[in-house]
This record gives sequence, structure tokens and C-alpha cells, in this order.
Amino acid sequence: MTRNLATMIGFVAVLLWATLAVLTVGSGAVPPLLLNAICFAIGGVIGLGWLAATGGFAALRHVPFSAYAFGSIGLFAYHFLYFSALRMAPPAQAGLLNYLWPLLIVLLSGLLPGEHIRARHVIGALIAFAGAAVVIGGDLGAGIAPKAGLGYLLAIAAAFFWATYSVGARRFAAVPTGAVAVYCLVTAAFSAGAHVALEPTIWPQGAGQWAAVIGLGLGPVGLAFFVWDIGMKRGDIQLLGVAAYAAPLLSTALLVISGASRPGWGLLAAALLITLGAFIASGQRSSQRRKR
Repeated sequence: MTRNLATMIGFVAVLLWATLAVLTVGSGAVPPLLLNAICFAIGGVIGLGWLAATGGFAALRHVPFSAYAFGSIGLFAYHFLYFSALRMAPPAQAGLLNYLWPLLIVLLSGLLPGEHIRARHVIGALIAFAGAAVVIGGDLGAGIAPKAGLGYLLAIAAAFFWATYSVGARRFAAVPTGAVAVYCLVTAAFSAGAHVALEPTIWPQGAGQWAAVIGLGLGPVGLAFFVWDIGMKRGDIQLLGVAAYAAPLLSTALLVISGASRPGWGLLAAALLITLGAFIASGQRSSQRRKR
């Protein structure tokens, strides 16, 4: 698989994550950890089906325990911190802080062997982050309520966890992507245990809510982790990190289309900033290709 193809496959995760908000709204009042458990169980079962169809089970026997621990803890910890942050702090502000993770991916990737952080990567990531801020931030300048402080800290911690998980996946480049099925199933089990201990049980009501939950498990909390794993291990990490800023823009666009949010000039400004940031970050790659 070429680097370009792996990068394109990784970007599919960004497109899938763009549906996360609208599907979550459609899932009703299902508690976060229960929703997490159901969705990761669906994603894990799909992964097991794919392994059965491709004969990939044999390769899982050779995956080191450290890889399983790294992947499972990464998925569980990120989502536990993220959903907890949304409970304690205003969703828009907490979401903005959580979207530090693409910027952190771009910066942390410079620590990997064979990868180099360039000025264009940093400038492009910062411009793209400004676009994400326009989409998510809203009236961020209105002030931070003291009681929401812990929620903001958890959102930042979630960003660090996901960036570390994503960049750290390169360390396990030899681990087959099928191992993500195990990560998902273990995460589902952890989430179910945390749900029993911390939350009331509220199941989806009606066909519409169940369809939204199943959609989450199939896409943004399922297939997305498999294609993201390919992108992080074999693709252009810096470009994927910047391209990830398309997720909040696309997510907001879907909310507008569904009627859950209103369109405005902010969307256009965010689109221009995100596109400019991605163009600047990818420009370094283009110039490097020309030199070769």
C-alpha cells in the first residue's frame, strides 16, 4: 500500500467522524458510557466478521500484549474523558478544547523516526485550528464558569490521549489493523462496566434512535478506527492531522442540513481557514516531491 493511498484511507475516518454529532443527537437520551459500550461492541463484532472473512485471526496470535493494552486503553480513556468533559462543561467550549488533538498530532509526529516537523505544518495546523474555533467556539469569549473548569481540563486531557494514541500507533506499525477489533471489544467491556457503576440504564427508544446508535457503531465509532489506524501507520501523519480539522466543519454542515443548527458567515470563514491550513500543510509535501 502506498503512502498516498494510506493517507486517503485515513481521511475516510475524518468523514465518518463528521457524522458523530448528528447521529449522537439522533440517539436520544442513551447515557454516554452505555452508548459507548453499544457502539464499540458493534464495531468490534464487525471487525471480527472482517477477520473471519479474510482469515486474519491467525495474525492476532502474534500481536504483543503491549499493543492490545495500548489500543484498548487509548480508545477507552479518550472516550471516557471526552464524554465526561461534555457532562461538566458547555459542549461547544469543551469540543473546541478537545479539537486540540489534530494540532497535537501534527506537532507530536515530528518526534517519530523518519518524520520531520516543518514550519508549514505548524502554520497550517494553527490556521486550520482557527477555522475549527470559528465552527465550535461560538461565544467562547463570554467567559469560563469556574464550575466547568474540571470539564475543560478533561477535554484537554482527552485531546492529549487521542493525539498520543494516534501518533503512538506508528510504533505498532507491524500490528495488523484487524487488532482494532480486539481494541473495540475490550473498550466495549470497559465502558459497560463503567456504565453499570456510574450511570442509569436508558435504552434507545424507537426505530429512529436504534438506527442512529447502529449508525454510530458502523461508522464514527466503528469503521473509523480501522481506517484511521491504516492512515496513522502508513500514511502522512502531518497531513492527516491538519485534514482532521475538516471534521468539525463537516459536522456543523450536517447539523445545518438536518435543521439542528443555523447557517451563517462563520461556516464560510471556517471553510476558508480550514482549506487554507490544509493547503499550506500539504504544500511542503508537494515541494519535497518536486525536489525528488
